[in-house]
Amino acid sequence: MAARPLIYPGSVDAAGRPATLGVLGGGQLGRMFVHAAQRLGYLTAVLEPDAQSPAGLVSHHHIQTAYDDPAGLAQLAGLCQAITTEFENVPAQALQTLAHTRPVAPGAAVVGIAQNRIEEKAHFTACADVSGVTCAPYAVIETPAHLQAVCTERPDLLPGILKTARLGYDGKGQVRVQTADALAAAWAELGGVACVLEKMLPLTAECSVLVARGWDGQVVVFAPQRNVHVDGILALTHAYEGAVPPPLAARAAAAAVAIAQHLDYVGVLCVEFFVVDDGSAHGGLVVNEMAPRPHNSGHYTLDACSASQFDLQVHAMTGLPLPQPRQHSPAIMLNLLGEVWFDASGQPQEPDWQAVLRLPGTHLHLYGKAQARPGRKMGHLTITGPDVANVKAVARRAAELLNLPGLDFM
Repeated sequence: MAARPLIYPGSVDAAGRPATLGVLGGGQLGRMFVHAAQRLGYLTAVLEPDAQSPAGLVSHHHIQTAYDDPAGLAQLAGLCQAITTEFENVPAQALQTLAHTRPVAPGAAVVGIAQNRIEEKAHFTACADVSGVTCAPYAVIETPAHLQAVCTERPDLLPGILKTARLGYDGKGQVRVQTADALAAAWAELGGVACVLEKMLPLTAECSVLVARGWDGQVVVFAPQRNVHVDGILALTHAYEGAVPPPLAARAAAAAVAIAQHLDYVGVLCVEFFVVDDGSAHGGLVVNEMAPRPHNSGHYTLDACSASQFDLQVHAMTGLPLPQPRQHSPAIMLNLLGEVWFDASGQPQEPDWQAVLRLPGTHLHLYGKAQARPGRKMGHLTITGPDVANVKAVARRAAELLNLPGLDFM
């Protein structure tokens, strides 16, 4: 396995080649990682099959090939001194192959856990004693016998949400079920693939925590942020003191750190939690899932913090010290999906950026995607300001200008 790195910005290797960082995946997370690496003086290389990918268009090198292509992986390893991934569905075996010759963070084993809800929930259960939280009650369904056993022996899991074990994200691969008959029909509709059935809980809020951990075990953590989802896709992030009640925020931060430590994780990890109505003053905390990478809910850190989640990803993978990020402004982040580029009748329209950018404290980030379509993440808008009331007022007005209905700014 490759040794732990210490790769200084602007340094060169024994052959005189400048320090280059690699990333598998060419989406917007890769693009923002590339920008962070380049600000520190690193060259970058992106392995991504799409010729017009957001990250590939801004990187020094774009290796246009499949994620598991041996020649492409060899080229990436030859160019780079350390490598990361920008999304969890890159083949874990590709990361394992790269790790034979280069430091890879996060590692293949951790990414493999995050790719499979069954393994992910088993991990959360295994570290519940140290994290202080567990996941929602659930059952694994991989065979007709499992389905029958759940229907007859676990009626307490209904109503529930049936989720595919693999390749489910942004609400995809999920079906809400009320009865045993509906569960059987939903499993058939999903193709009879491996799934988990989660008990539906009385949610009062959702929150997430970003943790960065280095090769040496150093850990820093961002304050928890409160998230609002619409149709399973993140729509809004509240990031300011009090967005998550302090006792709950402390528990969530400690749990996320414990989960990262238990995995011996390296890089930025996002852990998502449900807040449930359990009769206590602030509600109970249930871990939902984790993302082994920077996360949509952490984009506000680009504009509201002394170091962003992407800065910390660069520091972690290169062995540089991890600065404790300081949030200097309250912030709200609006996710901009493809719907913003269409009017009420479905005709294409250009958003009124002039009106939006006249608002104080607005920071627009567009991802360089040529074609807008419903549900596609095209960019985000972060609003910062001197106080929470100001930020909420501006965010509310921005949402009106962008025709983003029904968002919770409380």
